[in-house]
Amino acid sequence: MNIISLSWFDIAVATLLILALAALSLRQQLKLERQLLIATARTIIQLTLVGLVLKVVFSADELRWVALMAGVMLAVAGWEVMARQSRRFKGFVGYGIGTSAMFVSSFTITLFALILVIGNEPWYTPQYAIPLLGMMLGNTMTGIALSLDRLTSGAWQQRALIENRLMLGQDWKEAISELRREAIRAGMMPTINAMAAVGIVSLPGMMTGQILAGIAPVEAVKYQILIMLMVSAGAGFGTVIALSLGAKRLFDQRQRLRLERLSAPT
Repeated sequence: MNIISLSWFDIAVATLLILALAALSLRQQLKLERQLLIATARTIIQLTLVGLVLKVVFSADELRWVALMAGVMLAVAGWEVMARQSRRFKGFVGYGIGTSAMFVSSFTITLFALILVIGNEPWYTPQYAIPLLGMMLGNTMTGIALSLDRLTSGAWQQRALIENRLMLGQDWKEAISELRREAIRAGMMPTINAMAAVGIVSLPGMMTGQILAGIAPVEAVKYQILIMLMVSAGAGFGTVIALSLGAKRLFDQRQRLRLERLSAPT
């Protein structure tokens, strides 16, 4: 199967769809056209730069470059987790909780897949390591952001209930246990819903891309199954870790609710 190469003119033609949507937004007074155009420009610029960087990293095929890119991806993902929360933890803690949870879950599961499942030599081959880690971080980032946002917003809204439970003799884990479970479910449900609909309602991007690139459909399906299993595990473990760290941060050593550690809603 021959791969059809896209030119920049082809990309420009596809961009006309976004311009039409922006015009519709302007006509309907939705006030989304500016955000839409900025997001489109960022998409094109960011992906183009990533493509150039990946070209260099793939040709070098060295662990240090893979590690550097993985570190940059983790740092940006950690910032996005913090930015997506309405009431985030103040200071570096707000950044560190999500970043630490993503590091433990995403990196561990990616290494597991590279070494024990795929078994490529060397295990850090950029063509495998970077795309797998990128998909892991992207989905884990969403789950952690949703769960932390539910935790902090819920703690603020239910502060009277939580403090009453503390006064009745419950420890902080018991006082916040119900809210913590709700937050974990909020973080995991998007991934669970995606797994339930995959192949019937939607065809995942990675599988579609591989098929368009000429990979046999059965092989593309196998890789997509691997990705879905990795992403689900990563989002689940990452959410649990982040909620454990976040819930503990809401209380001090004397088990008092410390909502002043949260920023004002954004």
